[in-house]
Amino acid sequence: MTSYLRQKFQSFQIGSSDVKEDSLEDQEEVERSKIGIMRAVVEAQDPSAKEVDDFMIRRFLRARDLDVEKASAMFLKYLSWRKEFVPNGFISPSEIPNDLAQDKLFMQGHDKTGRPIVLVFAERHKPTSVEEFKRFVTYTLDQICARMPSGHEKFTAIADLEGWGYANSDIRGYLAAVSILQDCYPERLGKMFIIHVPYIFMTAWKMVYPFIDKNTKKKIIFVDNKKLQSTLLQDIDESQLPETYGGKLNLVPIQEC
Repeated sequence: MTSYLRQKFQSFQIGSSDVKEDSLEDQEEVERSKIGIMRAVVEAQDPSAKEVDDFMIRRFLRARDLDVEKASAMFLKYLSWRKEFVPNGFISPSEIPNDLAQDKLFMQGHDKTGRPIVLVFAERHKPTSVEEFKRFVTYTLDQICARMPSGHEKFTAIADLEGWGYANSDIRGYLAAVSILQDCYPERLGKMFIIHVPYIFMTAWKMVYPFIDKNTKKKIIFVDNKKLQSTLLQDIDESQLPETYGGKLNLVPIQEC
C-alpha cells in the first residue's frame, strides 16, 4: 500500500469512527429524552413509579424498541404485577421450599464483560405447582439483580440439559418463566448458552419457542457438544467457569449467594 493510499485509508477509518461516536451520542440523547417522557407518563398513572431509577425505565424502553406508549403500558403492568405477586417486596425461601430443595440453580463468577453467571441443571427440575415455580423464578431473578456488579444490568446464563427427560418437562412452568423474564425483568438476560441438549428436548422447545420475543431469541445459543468448552471460553475466562466445565469455581446455590 502506498503512503498516499495508507493516508486515505486512515482518514476514512477516523471518519467512520467519528460517525459511530456521533451516532452513539445521538442514540443516548434520544434515550434520555424518552426516559423523561416515559417517566412523566407512568408517574402520572402510578406514583410508585417515582421509586424506580432511570436504568429500569430505560430497560423497558429498550424492550419495546424505544416506543414510549408500549413501554409505558408494559411498565405499568409490571408495577401492578409486582404489588400483587410480591406484596412484601421479596419472595421468602419459605415460600419456595420444593424448588429450592431440588438444588438446581447456581450463581458464581462473571463473564469477560463482567456479567454474573447463572447456571441451571434442567435434569434436577421436577415440576412443582406453577404458582410456586413462578415464585421461584421471581426469587431467582431478584437474587441475581440484587447482586449485579456496579455498572452492569445483565447476566449470562448456562442451561445444562444433560439427562433431561420427560419427567423434567414442565411446559407450563417454562412458559411462566419466559413470561416473567420478558415482561417483568426485560433486558436483564444478556446471553443464554443451552448445552448438552438431548434430541427429545426439541419437542418441548417447539412448544415454548413461539412465546419467546425476538429480542430474547437473539440471546439464546444452542451449543454443539464438541465445541462446548471452546464456545464458553469465548465469553467466559477459564478461571470463572465452574469446575464441571473445566474451570476453577465451585458451584454456589442461588439461595446462598
